[in-house]
Amino acid sequence: MNQDINQPFPKAYQQINDATKASGFEMASDVLTCALLKTLAASKPAGRFLELGTGTGLSTSWILDGIDECSTLISIDNEDKFLNIAKTFLEDDKRLELVSSDGGDWFENNKEKKFDYIFADTWHGKYLLLEEAIRMLNKGGFYIIDDMLPQPNWPEGHEEKAIKLIADLESREDLHLIKQVWATGILIAVKK
Repeated sequence: MNQDINQPFPKAYQQINDATKASGFEMASDVLTCALLKTLAASKPAGRFLELGTGTGLSTSWILDGIDECSTLISIDNEDKFLNIAKTFLEDDKRLELVSSDGGDWFENNKEKKFDYIFADTWHGKYLLLEEAIRMLNKGGFYIIDDMLPQPNWPEGHEEKAIKLIADLESREDLHLIKQVWATGILIAVKK
């Protein structure tokens, strides 16, 4: 066995990847993480999906590739320069709602929403407003975060934040979780 991805990449992936490189965006999820996101998404038919941190839409394209026609995905980012790349290549997908918003504002205005799958790839819902994100998760829903292994672009002091976040998640009694020392370091939790 190896880590080769021997499945089709999303149709828009290469175009988004090229636009991502041209934009200077350097925080996109890696392809191994994206393939995992797609696989996990396929386990939630007619699911409600939330992505916190669209970036340019690379991971969004993989999640969309995994969900069925009855599912919906809300993806949020506050950086229009990068969100516009996702819009260019993905906004025709009727299952997707791309939202330009500050994460804190979005959480404040959407407290009642519930999701079967949350990929938290930005500060809000991960390092900030974690409790609010977990509250939005349905029983049996996935909570997924990446970049839990040290990354070259981490600012000084960030490793301690990641260690604390993992410890906080491990101490929760409302989640089953697994840490994977693979790709960029992935944590997957399921709500009890």
